[in-house]
Amino acid sequence: MSPVAVFFYGSYLNRDVLADVELRPERWEPTRLAGYRLEIRPLANLVLDPTALAYGILAEADHAQLERLYTHAREVLGGVYWPHPVLVESLERPGFEPALCYIADALAPGPADPAYVERILGPARSYGFPEPYLAHIASFAPG
Repeated sequence: MSPVAVFFYGSYLNRDVLADVELRPERWEPTRLAGYRLEIRPLANLVLDPTALAYGILAEADHAQLERLYTHAREVLGGVYWPHPVLVESLERPGFEPALCYIADALAPGPADPAYVERILGPARSYGFPEPYLAHIASFAPG
């Protein structure tokens, strides 16, 4: 099965989280997505916002791997995410690239677990995402 480009955000920025479902993408490129805002309430999701930027990773996975990953999100985490076509901009080279991005239509609201926020924040720091974006992620940790 041929791989497709996918934009990961939230806890899927963390390679250890993906490895838990046996997904180890070879391609791993920091990118940003215009027109969406990251929310973590209690799971990560993207919300349309024409003034926002969301940062993430452009990776490749085949459809069977993505099905396994998002079945886990639904059955274990309780979030139903659907693929949407997006256009992401690389932080490492000029240009844009089409990708799939999985977004939940609705999630049950609630406070984020601080450990969950840290699983996002740690990798986001290591990829050099901008400080205001890191502060935005950190703002979801209770207390």
